[in-house]
Amino acid sequence: MLSAHSLSMTFPTGNGGLRAVDKVSFEVAPQEFVCLLGPTGCGKTTILRLLAGLLTPTEGRVVFNGETVTAPPHGVGIVFQDSNLMPWRTVLENIRLPLEIDGGGSPDPVRELVDLVGLSGFEDALPGELSGGMAQRVAIARALVQDPDVLLLDEPFGALDALTRERMRLELLRIWTRRRKTVVMVTHSINEAVFLADRVLVLSPRPAQLRLELAVDLPRPRAPEVVHTGAFGEYAKRVRGAIK
Repeated sequence: MLSAHSLSMTFPTGNGGLRAVDKVSFEVAPQEFVCLLGPTGCGKTTILRLLAGLLTPTEGRVVFNGETVTAPPHGVGIVFQDSNLMPWRTVLENIRLPLEIDGGGSPDPVRELVDLVGLSGFEDALPGELSGGMAQRVAIARALVQDPDVLLLDEPFGALDALTRERMRLELLRIWTRRRKTVVMVTHSINEAVFLADRVLVLSPRPAQLRLELAVDLPRPRAPEVVHTGAFGEYAKRVRGAIK
């Protein structure tokens, strides 16, 4: 579905360039949920932007559905840490925006997505009337409105308080279970990565290199109580050890 081949990225600077990513390779299978984890500033977001076609790698390539990515491809949706909603547009209008940019589309999938992300009753609300978690639900729905094959998530819950973040993890798993999109998600949280992912990719400090590739064999659907099990603790321990 999606793969990185010896992916490297150097940003130009006045003293020879800043190497952010160094020969990172991995593959993502259809319907797989993969989390990218690593220390702050290691290059996680850079890798996600390379996967999305928002940046061009200095070396290597990204392949999506058999084609080398040279620009943002159709079939890839992305959600950032900031929901980036247009403040003058309602929930429905923000979700519908990608369809309008592409030349229209039926409103039916938009209302279905409102229900999917748990915002029924808030269709006509403006962003200023929404909580942070609700705004991110709108952003997720907007990313899903064109039915992408892959969903890229860049710390989508990073700006939320702890309790809201925990609820949103469960909501994301519910949405993923119903739609079964291929997901690559950047996070700083070890527990979040182990709880959500089929596989966790741990990156080194900058420049990012792949330090650990860990398959998480916890049964699905996952309840919040799984974080208290010995198996969960062992996975978290291995991830923590790789980061250190």
